Amino acid sequence: MAKKKVVADYPFYGALRDFYLNRKGLIRRNYKDISRKFLDYNDSTKNPNAFLRRPQFEALEMYVFIKEFLGNAKMKDIFADWYNRKGKFDERGNYSFDGGLFDDMTRDTFVDVFDQLNNQDQNYPNYIYALTMGTGKTILMATCIFYEFLVASKFPKDERFIHNALVFAPDKTVLQSLKEIKTFDLSKVVPPEYTGFLYSNLKFHFMDESGMALTTTDGSDYNIIISNTQKIILKTVHKEKSATEKLFQQGELDLEWADDFEKDLYSNLELMRDEKEVTVNQRFEKIIRLNQLGIFVDEAHHLFGADLKNSLSDSSKETSLRFTINEIAKRLEMKSTRLVACFNFTGTPYVDNKILPEVVYTYGLKDAIRNAFLKEVEVQAFENVKSEQFLKDSITHFFNYYGDNLYEGLKPKMAIFGATVDEVVNEIKPAVEGILNDLGIDLNTILVNVGETTITHDNDIYNFNNLDVPGTEGSKKQIILLVNKGREGWNCRSLFSVALFRSPKSKIFVLQSTMRCLRSITDIQQKAHVYLSYDNYEILNSELQKNFNVTIKDINGGNGTDNKKDYAVYIVPPVKILSLPELKRTYTLIERGIPSYKFSINLEKIDPEKYKIKKYVKRGIDDRFGVSITEVESDTNRPYSKYEINFEIARYLNIDPLLVSDILDKSGLADKIEEFVSKYNDVLYDEIIPAMFNYLYKIDETIETIEKQVPLIKYSSGRDHFVFRSTENMTIQKDDAIVGRLSKKSFHTDRYVFDSAPEKKLFMDLLASDNVEEVYFTGMFTGSENGLTVQYIDPDSNVIRHYYPDILVFYKDGSVEIIEVKGDNAIDDKEVEAKAFAMLELAEKSGMTYDIVRSSDIMHNRYVVKKSAK
Repeated sequence: MAKKKVVADYPFYGALRDFYLNRKGLIRRNYKDISRKFLDYNDSTKNPNAFLRRPQFEALEMYVFIKEFLGNAKMKDIFADWYNRKGKFDERGNYSFDGGLFDDMTRDTFVDVFDQLNNQDQNYPNYIYALTMGTGKTILMATCIFYEFLVASKFPKDERFIHNALVFAPDKTVLQSLKEIKTFDLSKVVPPEYTGFLYSNLKFHFMDESGMALTTTDGSDYNIIISNTQKIILKTVHKEKSATEKLFQQGELDLEWADDFEKDLYSNLELMRDEKEVTVNQRFEKIIRLNQLGIFVDEAHHLFGADLKNSLSDSSKETSLRFTINEIAKRLEMKSTRLVACFNFTGTPYVDNKILPEVVYTYGLKDAIRNAFLKEVEVQAFENVKSEQFLKDSITHFFNYYGDNLYEGLKPKMAIFGATVDEVVNEIKPAVEGILNDLGIDLNTILVNVGETTITHDNDIYNFNNLDVPGTEGSKKQIILLVNKGREGWNCRSLFSVALFRSPKSKIFVLQSTMRCLRSITDIQQKAHVYLSYDNYEILNSELQKNFNVTIKDINGGNGTDNKKDYAVYIVPPVKILSLPELKRTYTLIERGIPSYKFSINLEKIDPEKYKIKKYVKRGIDDRFGVSITEVESDTNRPYSKYEINFEIARYLNIDPLLVSDILDKSGLADKIEEFVSKYNDVLYDEIIPAMFNYLYKIDETIETIEKQVPLIKYSSGRDHFVFRSTENMTIQKDDAIVGRLSKKSFHTDRYVFDSAPEKKLFMDLLASDNVEEVYFTGMFTGSENGLTVQYIDPDSNVIRHYYPDILVFYKDGSVEIIEVKGDNAIDDKEVEAKAFAMLELAEKSGMTYDIVRSSDIMHNRYVVKKSAK
């Protein structure tokens, strides 16, 4: 019996993500400090002003996880170690997914998956990040490159990190969209202390013209080269050589003058000339003279279906992208450098409904619609109808639905595709004009772009490029007539509708064209409309299954979503003003000189348990079996000499290492410190260096308190409302029946959006209490718009952050309380404690109190509303 093919049923990227999330804290301990800071800066749960969307940040997390924790390993090696519970995965648990338990995989299935990875193996790591359109792949690529360059600048000898980046676009249209890498404000994703380095050292090379030479300096770092594949890809010479060319190519290369390396290099070139006659263009030659190269491939807007798989995996076809990448890798290796990795960014992990095995992160179409990264979509199909009636029904419905609405100052637009230029000009355009006349709509709203200069003029192209530019003539166009080609990579946020009647030659075009109207616009999720003939409806359904593993039913009209929707929230005047102290701390570093007493540190009080790596093994699942605990020898700890300890302390404190040596020698602790640090390296940084600092210096703190009048809420610059996404049962509006006359005790905004049921219940209990004069839910606002905030130091990264508590209560006796609602499992969290410490100080200086309330106490009615906060 033939072996069952089950490769596509095992989404390994899900297992990787599950492993990371379950051990996130432990994994991050292995990261470099700069990696932790970079991640925290882009994490919206830690930085309210973080720019990256959640899918972008999750992909960045996996990027750093593979880079730092898994050592930039190849996917086949990662998968083998995961399956065999070896190396970094020796203590992993089981992983469940929609199809069952991943660990039920048989040995035969493992071999199937491993063989597929092994067959596509190159001499460099290759990863695929699959994020659907509209989630920000270009910005993600830029962020990853900036991260790599920053770490490389701090650790130039670490071969896991790239020093140069080559970004491939599949064609000229997508190439233009990659300009955003160059124009993007990197300060949005790079911590401010590192932006100066990038501004000073980044070198962009945008290859948008065929004759344009690449001007990188050989051996230089921090180059970002953006080019389409055709301008780098190797070309095979097919033309017949002239007599002169044959004359000058006779004979072998004279390599007597060359050293061993050059002989090896030039002999390979001679072999290449004889066997393949490959012409290498100037850009290729410049690229292979760069160190530590990383290649980023963006094919998401162009390569669908089998073309994606072939382009990424076919290494034998000389015109394929993989062939060119492999040649770059070979030539770099000949020059004693390397291709660090190839990172592929695409819109889907599926090819013919099969998962590509090298996918490490995915965020699908269904999730993007559900979480409002794209418009909702309603697909309508017409059967047994003529094209004229199809156009009339579609256009009439479009204008009836959207009317005269403006979206960010832009009129909504509808794209109508024809199969040929002749059809667009002689059939569709006259029919559309007649329909618009019947509807009383100006014919100037029509724009024709068919790619022929006799029909589409320069002014039409200008207007087409300005469709999303408010105030321009292009922004006023609403009916865009196109043919079935030439619009790959076209991004238009104000495109709300697509109509496609006749079936095109390319089935994938149905998917490409319909998806173009899904890009999001405005803070509130809008709805797009797609009008198709029934044949095209069937094609779209099939292509969605092949490429996204979803059906029209899954995405149509919001079906299959989590019932969340966007709510516009407005400030209710008058704005509540708080009188809060602003604490200004000034720290002064004072040198003690050399104290008269000896340096001392009680090594016996240092708990070595927190530095020991322990392995817990339970042989069975019931109580008959105990747990064995063994200490595992760390592969990162190394022996330290006294000299290394002296120099490391001196480097951190910027003092003379001879002074450090003298202090430690006189203390009589040098040998014990050497022994302790050699066993547990982190003790040097956690205990020894701070103790030496306190021995030589002291810090004086002065606190100045300034009373400030702060609005409880305000709009961000340029905004007149807030937008929150939630389910209806997690929101309360000012005029809801359950609030009634009590609304005057609360609601500094017209709607509250809660994160949890305990928050909502506690708010309602406080609102209903006769002891409460006023109560405001403030926890939904986690940015500069919220006046009730305090700074604290994140204990994990030591970065200053802002904390925004949940509820502000004014009792009838005049006392004021700040309340934080926390899950029982988070009460003792170090970050929660750091927030509480900071808020307690603020509350004390402003005459308030602060309390943390357990969620379980609220839900089980154990929490009783106080009569007073005093």
